[in-house]
Formats: sequence, structure tokens, C-alpha cells
Amino acid sequence: MKSLLINWNVLMLAFTTLFIAEMGDKTQLAVFTLVTESKAPLSVFLGASLALAVVTLIGVIFGGVITKVIPTNYLKIGAGFLFCGIGGYTLWEAFSGIINKL
Repeated sequence: MKSLLINWNVLMLAFTTLFIAEMGDKTQLAVFTLVTESKAPLSVFLGASLALAVVTLIGVIFGGVITKVIPTNYLKIGAGFLFCGIGGYTLWEAFSGIINKL
């Protein structure tokens, strides 16, 4: 039953990675907006926390299943290409908007 024990190194790595990744992203901006509009910070906190927990659970389940089929190195390469593609698309859209305004 080793899988039920907490690996504190992995826990801290997951916390640190997600904490840094989520700072200043669109989710945090959405939370700012929801709190400002609703004036219900506890409700927004609980809803956002539940949503992040469910999305993370989906990622954990999907990650556990897919690594049985696809080697981890291939997943890392694919994720890298996806991030670069999304970044390239975002830059393309930003520069297209600027050029169209000129």
C-alpha cells in the first residue's frame, strides 16, 4: 500500500509548481473579478478551490491512465510542443492585433 503514503517531496514539488504556475494567470484574474462583483469572498474561494481540486483530480486520473500507454518522455515532449504552440499562437494573435491597428 505504498501508493497511499504521502511522499512529502512530491507534495511540495506539486504545491510549488502549481503555486508559481497559477500566480497572475487568467484563473486568478477571474477570481479577482468574481470577488469584486459578488462581494462574497468565501463563496468565491470555496467554489474556485473545488474547481481546481476537480480539475487536478481529472489530471491525476488521466495522467495515471495515459502513462500506462505512452512513455513519460513522449508525454514531456508532447507537452513541450503544446506549450510552445500555444505560446506561438498567443504571440501571433497579439502581434496581429497590433499590426491591424496600424
